Amino acid sequence: MKITFDLDRLEVSTTEGNNYPMYSDYAFDLIKDLWLKVGWNQKYNYTFSWLGAPIIQLPDDMIRYQEVVYALQPDIIIETGIAHGGSLIFSASLCRLLGRGRVVGIDIEIRPHNRQRMETHTLADLITLIEGSSTAPEIVARARAQVQPNDRVLVVLDSNHSYDHVTSELRSYAPLVSVGSYIVATDGLMRDLAQAPRGQPNWERNNPATAAKDFVAANSDFVIEEPVWPFNESNITGNVTHWPDAWIKRIR
Repeated sequence: MKITFDLDRLEVSTTEGNNYPMYSDYAFDLIKDLWLKVGWNQKYNYTFSWLGAPIIQLPDDMIRYQEVVYALQPDIIIETGIAHGGSLIFSASLCRLLGRGRVVGIDIEIRPHNRQRMETHTLADLITLIEGSSTAPEIVARARAQVQPNDRVLVVLDSNHSYDHVTSELRSYAPLVSVGSYIVATDGLMRDLAQAPRGQPNWERNNPATAAKDFVAANSDFVIEEPVWPFNESNITGNVTHWPDAWIKRIR
């Protein structure tokens, strides 16, 4: 589809023959979707840090994520994929502010400088690191051992984003998720980036969003349900996100 933005007439038109005001919800959706693709390709989300640690996330996603953490008040947050540690520190900072919760981070390789950053951080007492493949049975068992009876558990999957790996993570960690909480399969935007310069053609199916949909189709205890915004004085609906179809809620 071809999209034309007429800045003189303040109008957006498409090859489908539709014309919309520039300042409209429809135009916002068109611009948002294009911005997400171009911003991802230009590595916009590689420009932020949180309390001294690089955090390779879209700020919109982190704000929505903190809304969920505040609402859930989890006792433990399990995150696969550590990278520089920014996301772990972000989660730990929320736990500190709430006066409740702690974080378990899992990565197949924790580089020494990243480990040192997290182990010497002011929030280190709220962070447990586990090194190894997130899908290895012994690593899953170590994560499970961190969960105490009656803990409210939130899980975030942010390691290898291939369909097969995310599917394996979903099967391994979904049983730990509390009823009413989520397992979050991040970075499903890959499905829309197959034609981007940094993308790959097989991403149309080989992505976390497709893995999430197939998992839910096979597991009736879970649904894909984007958390309701606690505040919204606009007509906009739906997140500006790198995490489409990511929020997998346990309903029973």
